[in-house]
Amino acid sequence: METEDVSIINADASGGANEANLDPSTVRHGSASKRKRGRTATACSQCHSRKQKCDNSRPCANCMRRGIPHSCHSRRDISSVEPDSTLLTEPGTSSPRVGQLWNSRGAPTFYGMSYFGPQVAAKMIQSQAPDLAYGVHTPRSSASESFRNEAGPFSQLWDLLGLLPRQKSTVDRLTEKFMVELNWAIDAIHPETFRQNYNKFWDRKFGFDDVTTVDLRWLALLFAMLALAELLDCPQPCSPERQRESEESSLRFYWAARRAIVIAPSFYGESSDLVRAGILVTRYLIHSGRLSESWLTIGFASRFAMAQGMHVDGERWHLPRKAIETRRRLWSHLYTLDRMISLALGRPYAIADQHCLTKPVTNIWVDEMSEEEAVAAQSRPLSDPTPSIMSMFNNSLAQIIGRIQDKCFGLDPPVYDTVLNLDKELLKWKDELPSYFSLHNPDLSLDDDDRPFLKWHRLYLHTNYHFARITLHRPYLLRNSIENGFQYSRNACMESATIDLQSRLSIHNVELVERFRWGLGSHQLFNSALVLGIIAVRSPNSQESYGIMKDLEAYCEKQNSDLWMNEFGLAEVKVVQMCITRAKHLRSNTQEVPSQLPDQQPPPTVDYQYQVVDPRQSMALPRLPISPLPSEASMQFQPYFDMPNANIWADPFASFPLVGDFDMWQEMINTIGMDTSAL
Repeated sequence: METEDVSIINADASGGANEANLDPSTVRHGSASKRKRGRTATACSQCHSRKQKCDNSRPCANCMRRGIPHSCHSRRDISSVEPDSTLLTEPGTSSPRVGQLWNSRGAPTFYGMSYFGPQVAAKMIQSQAPDLAYGVHTPRSSASESFRNEAGPFSQLWDLLGLLPRQKSTVDRLTEKFMVELNWAIDAIHPETFRQNYNKFWDRKFGFDDVTTVDLRWLALLFAMLALAELLDCPQPCSPERQRESEESSLRFYWAARRAIVIAPSFYGESSDLVRAGILVTRYLIHSGRLSESWLTIGFASRFAMAQGMHVDGERWHLPRKAIETRRRLWSHLYTLDRMISLALGRPYAIADQHCLTKPVTNIWVDEMSEEEAVAAQSRPLSDPTPSIMSMFNNSLAQIIGRIQDKCFGLDPPVYDTVLNLDKELLKWKDELPSYFSLHNPDLSLDDDDRPFLKWHRLYLHTNYHFARITLHRPYLLRNSIENGFQYSRNACMESATIDLQSRLSIHNVELVERFRWGLGSHQLFNSALVLGIIAVRSPNSQESYGIMKDLEAYCEKQNSDLWMNEFGLAEVKVVQMCITRAKHLRSNTQEVPSQLPDQQPPPTVDYQYQVVDPRQSMALPRLPISPLPSEASMQFQPYFDMPNANIWADPFASFPLVGDFDMWQEMINTIGMDTSAL
């Protein structure tokens, strides 16, 4: 090191000597070519980055107008600002304050050591948050570029803002439609917070700040709401042209929401608005029958939530009571959708239980309380339900659904006693429901104007239960057994599918708004009519099949007459019609026609409030009794390729093809009819 220092000094000295021996004119020319230092910059860092005139006061007028007086510093003072130790630690403790790293980015994010990793967490959290202005952040090299430049960073914002309706009154009407008709049923947004951001968005200034202060995360939520509200706003009855116009407008809002969800984290980071937008977009896709896309969007929303620490309960972050309860409900929605969509598609879920430290939702509604009231509030008993009650039971059911996927649809074939044990868990969950959520003759006395959400939460919970039970037992619908040991699964599928089909038939008799609320549930994740159609093809001459066929024909007729039915729903109807045709053909070609059948009665109508009766009483024809647990419950299935006389239904990993693959469906239905061992 000593030698290097000496050599550097000698080099500097020789360089200075060489410069002294240069021609004076050369020296004067060289000094003239150097840039002269201008006047000292007095503008604050915020005005300097925006190329605005600063009045040199601290805080200056521009920073006061933008609402960031805390960020108004002279450029030469920024490097000398020392971190405030009180901002980096929790009050009264020496532990680091979580979330300090990104608080200045406007995202209510709460990170912990488990998120960053044990090596770098402490170092990052103990550092003061970078001084980043609220809004879009761009490199210094592009600061002088026009924000209307198509190649610049603001072009995406301009495009998205251009997709909003030109008249504010139109946006007002659609957002109010969403609030009044949908929000209270699905717990989508926090109305007070949304309206504050809504007013702030429309009260923004024009000019350069008009774009840079727009929060893309909230804009994604607005577009998702508009996509759903546009479908609700279509008058009924309407012409096909008006209906098509409404659907196209809704799709534009949907794609704008998807675009904003993708771009927003690059500008701002994550926030709860992005999570809510992801959930709404997922519900939109489920309503449209696009399940594969919904699996992607719920994965995005789950990762946005985990990036904010929602996979760890808010009590561990020492958050306020309102934030704790809100985050629990939001996480419950994510967890339920993630589990159900993954099970419906047979794909891995995004949320792993071993990485989560969450607590269940409590029966308390804090959205309309102040912070002080929320702290003192106590959880209500189950006899006094609040809008949070559905999240409580949905979360526990989703845990069972996760175990169903892990144990029955994993890489190894399941053992049948595992299926029966999981079915016991489902039945136990059903029996523990309060009386107003009961699957059989629920108590409707609490369904009043003060609790309009109750009948829809009952419907959503029932549908989730039937989805889980049908999916659990569906692989054994056509499985053969020496002792007929899988009759329990067949009867379980028939029981849940029959009740769900009656609900689908009854929903056609209500208004469009109520049908739309119904469509936001999990009905689109499965189709009970397909299950019943397969049962009818398998045993076309059984007493149950005669009642099933009448229900299926009524279902197809109502679906075909629905003007709002999309291509996915019409494809399902065509598959059901294939099953009906095949069952009738098999019935006409067999001699095993029952000699005496009871008089067929039309299926009972089910109230749209989903007042479910005992399925054994609801069928017009008697049903086979559910057999006790089979003696071969511990038998493990052989793989598909090892089974004698294997057919497409004997594969334990087989699943239904896509509804649009009619050739595959026709082949599978024909296989049922030709398989004499299944009759």
